[in-house]
Amino acid sequence: MILTSLVRSAFVASSALQAPHKHGRFTRLNMAVQDGSGPFPELCVFDLDACLWDKEMFEMSSIPTESGKVKGDLNGRGEGVIGVMSGRDRISLHKGSLIALQEHHDLSYPGMRIALASSADTPFAEKVGRAALKMLEVVPGVTVWDLLMRDWDGRDVNKIGRQPPLSSNKARSHFPMIRKETDVRYDRMLFFDDCNWGDHCGMVAAACREEDSGRGVTTVRTPR
Repeated sequence: MILTSLVRSAFVASSALQAPHKHGRFTRLNMAVQDGSGPFPELCVFDLDACLWDKEMFEMSSIPTESGKVKGDLNGRGEGVIGVMSGRDRISLHKGSLIALQEHHDLSYPGMRIALASSADTPFAEKVGRAALKMLEVVPGVTVWDLLMRDWDGRDVNKIGRQPPLSSNKARSHFPMIRKETDVRYDRMLFFDDCNWGDHCGMVAAACREEDSGRGVTTVRTPR
């Protein structure tokens, strides 16, 4: 489970802290200032399976559909879609993930945007994941996918799967592509991953570093 406090505390633990300044539609972090006055990453990247939500997509039997939506309470924010069915399995966000996404929806982390880096095993697993993202809600009427699109003005910067040009190694494919497409420095990123099928946190932290600062992605292995 991802505890929302980690979004604050994990990035503070690294020395890559920034002061806020205005940039476009959102307040972003000033990459030139390193005085610790802004304890938020510029980009928070989430893994999906067993991290953002509770299931492994390669184990699912079918692509979720509208008829498989499960309604319930969204952490006191009203009724919405708290799960989607894939056969007999229900895919749901972890409680801590939902809280973190709700706070991000409320712009509680100034300057921060979000993205996904998942090495879903097969094209089918990717389809299952993308379908679930477009149905699971953060607050009533706003899906996880809506939030991702809000952050990037409708542009899909998320890296889901391992089909070329992606691979099973997020340090070699997912993060370099995210770095290029978002123009966010590695040392301004925070990454959550369960690492059940390989030490993605360790590989990303070691390989994805900025030449000028020597710093890289701040990583947090979940659950915590």
